[in-house]
Amino acid sequence: MSYDLQAVIAGEEVLRAASLDLPAARMASLGQGLSLMPMTDALFDSVADGSDNGALGFWRLPGGFEKTLADWSTAGPVAYVEAEYFGGVGEQQAAVWDAGTVVLGPLHVQEGQPFPPAGSAISQALRRLGVVASAGEDEFSAVGLGRHRHGERWIA
Repeated sequence: MSYDLQAVIAGEEVLRAASLDLPAARMASLGQGLSLMPMTDALFDSVADGSDNGALGFWRLPGGFEKTLADWSTAGPVAYVEAEYFGGVGEQQAAVWDAGTVVLGPLHVQEGQPFPPAGSAISQALRRLGVVASAGEDEFSAVGLGRHRHGERWIA
């Protein structure tokens, strides 16, 4: 089984306002008042500014999009997350912007590395967005990020 996700996650109102000028943006509701905006090919093409991709070490962060995320974060914290797994092996990356600056990360857990005591990169980012996990689960599970195995399925 595989799992892949490249997405922006933020409060529902923050993402709704941010997406007003982005016809290619699609949103899906998560738990605890958050929404997810998958980085689809159409969204990638509409927000890339022509500069090099891979800013901050991400695989699929469009060139210049980190500036957009910083701008969006003036309305509330915004996370960009990436995960890619196949057969239980893979990598995660995450960063959070708030008030126009990076306040967490970028965090990167490479293939074969265990999660740090603070949790996975995505769980740490979700915690920074205010997600609270119940006993026996992490923030990733608490908002239901396991519901779909591929990013574009969130908006299908």
